[in-house]
Amino acid sequence: MKLEPIVISLLDTDLYKFNMDQVIFHKHTDLSGEYFFRCRNKGVTFTKEMYEEICAQVDHLCTLTFRQNELDYLNSIRFIKRDYVEFLRLWRPIRDYVDISLSPEGELNIRVSGPLFSAMQFEIYLLEIVNEVYFRLKYDYETLLASAKERLDKKIRDFQSGKYTFQFAEFGCRRRLSREWEDEVVRRLCRETKNCIGTSNVYLAMKYGVKPIGTYAHEFVQMYQGIDSIPLAYTNHYAMTDWYDEYKGDNGTALTDTITTDLFLLDFNRAMVNNFTGVRHDSGDPYEWGEKIIAHYKKYGADPKTKLLLFSDSLDFDRAQALYAYFKDRAKVSFGIGTFCSNDTEEEALNIVIKLQTVNGRAVAKLSDTPGKAMCRDDEYLEYLKRSVAFRLNREK
Repeated sequence: MKLEPIVISLLDTDLYKFNMDQVIFHKHTDLSGEYFFRCRNKGVTFTKEMYEEICAQVDHLCTLTFRQNELDYLNSIRFIKRDYVEFLRLWRPIRDYVDISLSPEGELNIRVSGPLFSAMQFEIYLLEIVNEVYFRLKYDYETLLASAKERLDKKIRDFQSGKYTFQFAEFGCRRRLSREWEDEVVRRLCRETKNCIGTSNVYLAMKYGVKPIGTYAHEFVQMYQGIDSIPLAYTNHYAMTDWYDEYKGDNGTALTDTITTDLFLLDFNRAMVNNFTGVRHDSGDPYEWGEKIIAHYKKYGADPKTKLLLFSDSLDFDRAQALYAYFKDRAKVSFGIGTFCSNDTEEEALNIVIKLQTVNGRAVAKLSDTPGKAMCRDDEYLEYLKRSVAFRLNREK
């Protein structure tokens, strides 16, 4: 390992990893899963040096365990339960669950497989490692850092001058330039503006005394596709039911687009509208989505002004400000902003993901409201899922 350790704490991940894992720990320990890496950028290749460094960093990751102060911090989060924290005292990342290879053409391949409660935790750590290794070894890192600092300075000035008036959370773990840079971004945005209300990064939330923010991701809804007894087009229902049973309305922002927002709304009935404090947007036209959600709240007699619209799809600050101006008088509005906070430099950021692809040996998939975001290794299953969704929509709408 030539670089300094990239992940130095198992809290250096998104809060929703712990949120989802707690539900799995209490309800679905029988599930196993496979996750696969994908780089969406065209023409990106990895060198042998990068590959070897990534492997060395993953080796180091798998030596880490939770420290007592980290467990104490997790216990301090209102909705994290003590039995789950005691499980984390025993848990560690297991290297055998991760397979990494490099093709002769420079394509990086990563596969994570194992019990879902353990395999799912690797996603953010691995993305952090791949990003930082890539940018440190491909470019002059100090030049990138200088451009990132210049852009951050301008963003902060624009908040201080009143150009930007919205509130947001930093969601930059998975796409960050480096650990040290995300640290500086969170510290400065939280201290030098009144607009950054927290971060998804649990370690940095603990370090700077700000709010850790996050609920659940697409993989949480996807995993129900691998449970034999659950019809594919009803996975949102079972996911939200388990979530409410676990958190009783606390920690309650629902993600709408795992298998399309239109299907989600069939299960987002009066009870769920009341049980969840808001919803999160992550694909499709955000204005159309917001109008659709507001109309849905009104349908059930809920005041949209009491509900949160959380936007998190590839946002920059100008897009967020425009959305805020459009919706601010009709609902609570906030934003989760990732790459634009943690990896805005003179070079293009990587668009890399690690997605759940099988559960208990069965294919699972995300459809989303943007067709290009669909990711599934089994084309036949993906078409079957699409037909299942279309059948229910046509029957019940």
